[in-house]
Amino acid sequence: MNAPVPSPTTLPAWQQLAQLAAAPQPHLRERLAQPGRAALQAAAEGTGIRIDFTRQAFDEAIWSALTTLAREAGVESQRDAMFAGQAINTSEQRAVLHVALRGTPCAKGNAAPWGTVIQGLVQSELNRVCEFADRVRAGDLKSSTGAAFTDVVNIGIGGSDLGPRMAADALAPLCSDSQTGLRVHFVSNPDAWAVYHTLRGLNPTTTLLIVASKTFTTQETMTNATTARRWLDDGGITGTAQSAHLVAITAAPRKSAAAGYPEAHTFTFWDWVGGRYSVWSALGLPLALAIGSTAFREFLAGGQAMDAHFRSAPLAQNLPVILAMSGVWNRNFLNCPTQLLACYPSRLVRFAPFVQQMDMESNGKRVRKDGQPCDSGTGPILWGGLGIDGQHAYFQLLHQGTHRVPVEFIGVDTEDTPLPLAAEHHRVVNLNLRAQSQALAVGRDEAATLQALIAEGRDPEQAAEFVSQRSFPGNVPNSVIWLDALTPHRLGALIALYEHKVFVQAAIWGINAYDQWGVELGKTMAKAMENG
Repeated sequence: MNAPVPSPTTLPAWQQLAQLAAAPQPHLRERLAQPGRAALQAAAEGTGIRIDFTRQAFDEAIWSALTTLAREAGVESQRDAMFAGQAINTSEQRAVLHVALRGTPCAKGNAAPWGTVIQGLVQSELNRVCEFADRVRAGDLKSSTGAAFTDVVNIGIGGSDLGPRMAADALAPLCSDSQTGLRVHFVSNPDAWAVYHTLRGLNPTTTLLIVASKTFTTQETMTNATTARRWLDDGGITGTAQSAHLVAITAAPRKSAAAGYPEAHTFTFWDWVGGRYSVWSALGLPLALAIGSTAFREFLAGGQAMDAHFRSAPLAQNLPVILAMSGVWNRNFLNCPTQLLACYPSRLVRFAPFVQQMDMESNGKRVRKDGQPCDSGTGPILWGGLGIDGQHAYFQLLHQGTHRVPVEFIGVDTEDTPLPLAAEHHRVVNLNLRAQSQALAVGRDEAATLQALIAEGRDPEQAAEFVSQRSFPGNVPNSVIWLDALTPHRLGALIALYEHKVFVQAAIWGINAYDQWGVELGKTMAKAMENG
C-alpha cells in the first residue's frame, strides 16, 4: 500500500496563496507599471534559455508564496529521489530515469547517481545507435541490393513517433538530404492513406524500415509494419533479403527477433523509459539518422544541461520551477483550466502536440499517489500550435472571448535560414510575438478605445457605439520563453525544461506523472472487441 500523500491544500503556503487570490487582484497593466517589476524575473535564465514572466498575474509576495509551496510540497527531495533512481513511479514500482538516457560517461572513480549498471547499458546502446546512424548516412551500410539507403521510414505511434518527428522538424536545417542523400519519413496513424501516402513515392530497394514499439505488439504500429513489409515484398525484397531493410526498436527483443528483425539491427530500451520521455533513448534513432550522431549527442547534452540547472538553481531562479509554479497559480488559484502553448518559429510546428502528450498523459490524473481523490485541480488542458497562424484563428477568443487562457510563448533570438531576406522575416515574427504578449496582458480599455476610434476618423458619437466591440479586457497571464538559437543543444534543453515542469507540478499535486492507465484502457477494450 502506498504511503499517505498529504493534500497540497493542507500546506500553509497553499492556504496563504488562497488568501492572496481571494483579495482584489490588480489588472496586469497596473502590475506592469509597478516600479521594480523587472526584478521579479531576475536571473530567470540558463542553458541558453531565458523566461520573461513579468506578465504573469502575480507580485513578489505571491511569487514568494509559490516558491515556498514548492519547498513545502517536497519538490527538491522528490527531484533528488528521481535523479537517484528511486522508484518514484509508485503504481508500477519503477524508477523514472529518462534523465539517465542523456548522461555522459562519468569520470573514473565517479558513479552516476543512478548507478554504474544503468550507466553502462545506456552508453552501450547510445554508442550502437550513433554508430549505426553514421554507417547508414555514410552509405557504408547497404541494402539487400548493395545500394546505399536513400530513405528511412520510422513506424511508431505516441512517444515512438512524436518525439523524433518533432525534433527532426525543429532541426530541419541539419536534415537536408543534399549532403547524405538520406531522407527520413514518419508514419504513425494506421489509417491506410497515411502509410500509402508515405510509401508510394519511395523505392523499396533503397528504403530502411524502422519499427518502434516498446512491446512489439502495439496494434497501430504492427498494422503499419505488416503493410510496409508487404510493400517490400511487392517491390522484390523478399525472404531473408528483407532483414537488411528492417530495424526494430523495442523493449521486447525476443518478439522482434521472432518476427524476423535481425539482432544487429535491433535496438533496445528499458521498462523505466516512458514513451513520452523516450526521444533520448534508442527511439531517437530516426533523429540521429536525420541529423547525424554528432548533432544527436549535442541534443542529449542540451537535456543534460537543463538537468544540471534544475538540480542546482535556487527555486526562485529555477526555470522549470518558474514555469510550473506560474501554471499552478493560474490553474489552482485563478481558476484557468487551460494552457496555450504558442510557438513562433515555424520549425517548432509539432512542439505543442509533443508537450500536450507529455503534460496531459502525465498529469491528467484524478487521484493522488496514495489512491485518494485529488481535492484540487491537476493537469490543465494544454493545446496550441504556431503562434503566427493562431493570431489569424483562435487568438480572437484569447482577446475577446469569455475564457481566460494563460499563454506560454516560445521565440528564438536568432535566425539561421539561408535566405536573403531572412532577417526581415525574423523581425516580423518576433515583433508579432512581443506585440501579442503585451496586448494580451494590458488589453485596451474603453477610454483608450474611444480615442483610437476617433483617431481613425469616426465622429465621437459614432465611435461611442463601437467602443464595447473594439475594447479588449486584457489581463491574460503569459510568459515568453526565449531561446538564443534553435540548435540541437537548445532544443534538448527546451524539451527537458518541459519535462521538469511536468515533474514539479505533479509533485505539487501529489500525483504520479509516470503511469497512463487511461491510455491502456482503450487498448484493452479494442483488443476485447476484436476477440469478442
